[in-house]
Amino acid sequence: MILVRRSFTILFLLLVVLLAHPSALLADTVSDIQSQINDINSQKAELDAQIAQYQKQLDSLGVQHQTLQTSISSLNTSQSQLLAKIKSTQKSIDAANLKLKQLSSLIGSTQDSIDMERQAVAASLRDIASADDVPLVATLFSSDSLATAWAAVDADNQLAATLQGHTHSLAQAKDALSEEQTSVSAQHDQLASLGSDLTSQNKQLTATKQAKQSLLTQTQSQESQYQSLIAQKKAQEAQFEKTLADLQAQLAPVSAGSIPQAGSGILKWPASLAFMQGCQGKSSALGNPYCVTQYFGNTQFAAAHAAVYNGMGHDGIDIGMPIGTPVLAALGGTVLATGNTDVKSPSGQMCYSFGKWVMVQHPNGLSTLYAHLSSIEATKGQVVTTGQELGLSGMTGYATGPHLHFGVYASSGVQIMDLGKWRGSGGTPCTDAGAVLPVAPDNAYLNPMAYL
Repeated sequence: MILVRRSFTILFLLLVVLLAHPSALLADTVSDIQSQINDINSQKAELDAQIAQYQKQLDSLGVQHQTLQTSISSLNTSQSQLLAKIKSTQKSIDAANLKLKQLSSLIGSTQDSIDMERQAVAASLRDIASADDVPLVATLFSSDSLATAWAAVDADNQLAATLQGHTHSLAQAKDALSEEQTSVSAQHDQLASLGSDLTSQNKQLTATKQAKQSLLTQTQSQESQYQSLIAQKKAQEAQFEKTLADLQAQLAPVSAGSIPQAGSGILKWPASLAFMQGCQGKSSALGNPYCVTQYFGNTQFAAAHAAVYNGMGHDGIDIGMPIGTPVLAALGGTVLATGNTDVKSPSGQMCYSFGKWVMVQHPNGLSTLYAHLSSIEATKGQVVTTGQELGLSGMTGYATGPHLHFGVYASSGVQIMDLGKWRGSGGTPCTDAGAVLPVAPDNAYLNPMAYL
């Protein structure tokens, strides 16, 4: 009877050994999922190739003469690129979901293995306990022959060895389950990040479509109307800069001691790492690896447009960005104010200056301005961290092409002012419209490159 029971135990253990390798049973399912993942990755690679091709087209359009057709073509290409990015990101999400499904199957099978191992160990322990109740001498005399008796003893030893092996297998199964659960956690984090990317890309697409519609509405698809709009913005820029210079001259300069010491890396570039890496490929065309289209101060462009800058030079840096590019905080701080100067005066004239803007005040005595945005994602008083999205780039205000105006100020000199209250009506479209924007004395405008 004991031998029969032990034989059943050994057979049960052998069955568990077969069942404890669910990868064989799940091979078809896991292989099928992997095939789907491979297919999705192949489609994603094709989309990524399209995205790269669209970027080449955008780079080519960027150096062409500014016309309505090139502007619309640029916006159309940006839309196509964004749609491809959205599809590529969705493919990544689909692949990640399939990977989660695959991992869930493996985790389930591993857990089944652990449960069966435990059952096998429990059954083995029960048989050993039962066998220990019968003395070896009794086993020998109750057997039909000495050979049968010694076979029972050998079975005992085999059972113990098998039990030891299963204990080791159980420990391995637990380790494998722990690794798979860690992998699932990482996969969930990746999905959350991809979901955030998808949301951002959809916002970029919306901003690009709105910019195109606005441009078509303003120009009525006429090149002459487009060139008139460009001229109007340039004239308004000159008017605005003169008003600003007059106001700055009336403000008391900040003390030298309140100007934060310059240093490389104090501020981060106000764009994603991926965007900044892309700028390196344009360095030969722009003369710098940062996508800067105009630097601070008396640049060649500022000198050539004295009527615009009134001899004061450019008060920030311009970074060429496609419409809808996420604009990020260069340092943590508090949003001092936001605004939109694209407002009409009572006479119906537009105030073209900073357009949509955000200013952040930082604990180190610096404040940063982000202007010409297509949309604002921050609110006054909001505490933001370095790299947090503040809005999307655009070409609002007197911008004649998509870019970010990035300004750095000594916080002690910055004031948020209503131009209408300062000067009253009858001045310029911006004063008549009561445009609100940050203003500072001349020496409070700092060179961003000294802090980046």
